[in-house]
Amino acid sequence: MHPRRLALLALLALHQAASAQGAVFQTPSLTPETALVAARAALEACRKQGFQVSVAVVDRAGLTQVLLRDRFAGPHTMVVATDKAWTAASFRTSTMQLAEETQPGKSTSGLRHLPQMMAVGGGVVIEAGGSSFGAIGVSGGPGPQADESCAKAGFHAIADSLEF
Repeated sequence: MHPRRLALLALLALHQAASAQGAVFQTPSLTPETALVAARAALEACRKQGFQVSVAVVDRAGLTQVLLRDRFAGPHTMVVATDKAWTAASFRTSTMQLAEETQPGKSTSGLRHLPQMMAVGGGVVIEAGGSSFGAIGVSGGPGPQADESCAKAGFHAIADSLEF
């Protein structure tokens, strides 16, 4: 067979293989058990500090995997925790950082008008090994820093199991 023709056939075969590989992809996901461990750890961190909260863990698409509400957490905290987690997962950025970056007068301030956007500290991205798995959101503490610290405690409770 002529070398040019052979090279053309090899190139065509490589193109077909590359096209087949690009047709689907795989994404890592948290198991419900792992999401629950993170939520429980966040809830417990807040309890140790003396406050009652709600905790939401969402997957990378922002869909709720776990939602826990402590006995005396306000009813609004469930929605706020879920929205914080959704926001962190959607923007792949902590809501504390988004709170700063979307202040009135900044070029990104319009993002605050998106439905479900919650630019208040307490939403933390769950990521490891270059992959985003979702986010955890906490609401009900005495301020955004308190919610953020509890969310981080939830993430740290599962961080070692996410490394690969």
